[in-house]
Order: sequence, then C-alpha cells, then structure tokens
Amino acid sequence: MIEYWKINWSTMLIDLQQHAVMVLASLGIALVIAGAMILLLMHRKNWLNGLTYFFSLLYSVPSFAFFALLLPISGLGMRTAIIVLTIYCEYVLLRTFITGIQEIDPALIEVAKGMGMTRKQVFFKVQLPLATPAIFSGLQVALASTMGIATIAATINAGGLGQLLFEGLQSQQVVPILWGTLLTVVLTLLCAGILKLIEWLLIHRWRAVIG
Repeated sequence: MIEYWKINWSTMLIDLQQHAVMVLASLGIALVIAGAMILLLMHRKNWLNGLTYFFSLLYSVPSFAFFALLLPISGLGMRTAIIVLTIYCEYVLLRTFITGIQEIDPALIEVAKGMGMTRKQVFFKVQLPLATPAIFSGLQVALASTMGIATIAATINAGGLGQLLFEGLQSQQVVPILWGTLLTVVLTLLCAGILKLIEWLLIHRWRAVIG
C-alpha cells in the first residue's frame, strides 16, 4: 500500500478533493433547500408531509438509474452527481428536520407567542435552537450515506474516490480498493467531526443567548 501511495499520491489527493467537493456541495445545497421549505411551509403540515413522501420516492430510486435518467439532461460529470446526491440528502434532512421541530413542547412555543414574538422570531429564537440536535443528527446521516453513494459517481466521469474502487475492480487489484475505502472512511470521519464541532459551538451559543 505504501508503494502505491508513493506512485499515485497526487492522483489520490485529487480524487479525495473531488469527492469532498461533491459531497459537501450536495449537503450544503440540500440544507439550504430543506431550511427554506420548512420555513415557508412550517404551518402547512400536509404540504411538508407530501414533500417528504415525494423525496422518499426519489430516495428509493437506485443511484445508477438516477444517473442514467439525468445524463441526457445534465450530461456526464460532477454536475449530474451533485444533483443526484442533493436529492438523496433532501429526503434525510427533511425527515429529521420536521421530526425535530414537531417534537418541541408546544407550551414553549405558546410562551414565546405570549411574549409577543412573531412567527419568524419563534422559529429562529425558539424552534431552531431546540431542534439543533435533530438537525445535526440528520446532517450526520445524510453525510454518511452520501459519502458512500458518491463513490458510484465515478461511473459518469464525476471523479472522486470511486475511481480508485473501480480501478481496483477492473484491474483485479486489492490495493486501490483498500485505499479508496480507507480514504472514504477518513473523509467521512473528518467531516463528521467538523459537524460535531459546529453543533457544539451552536448549542453553547444558543445557551449563552438564552441564559
């Protein structure tokens, strides 16, 4: 493995960078979309449930099929991969975000309204801080699942660590497969650790503001 690294380290780092860009871009876009939909439709539960059901149907579509369906529209490359990965992230984020907000004690919301807060203030000052653990739990699940799905994006020339895996399969060599797997796990743990740190900082900030 060390010899393979010495020969191919520059290419492997490029694959690692491409993989990180694919996953983090998809997760970021999905986060913005999920937040916007919940903010706009928070008081329309039927709409939110309908959207969650719709994205659950898309989530059930195999990634290979999804890539194939989008190829005539967005073509080969990272753009198609990001679109597909964003859709997969969306279902996980919507489900966990909605659950986190719905589990908040209604009495707390009534108290906030009694203090004269608007709906927007209630969302950002009460519901969002209390739902933070659920939101980051959803981000962690979406991150882990997307890291794995992103490896398949190598089949549509999107790059990423999947190239190492498919290189090993095509050449029947174990070393590239081991490196692809190892780097995927390391990248996942690194990103998960960063998410945990951000969650910790936000929770302490909310507590400081409330306190």
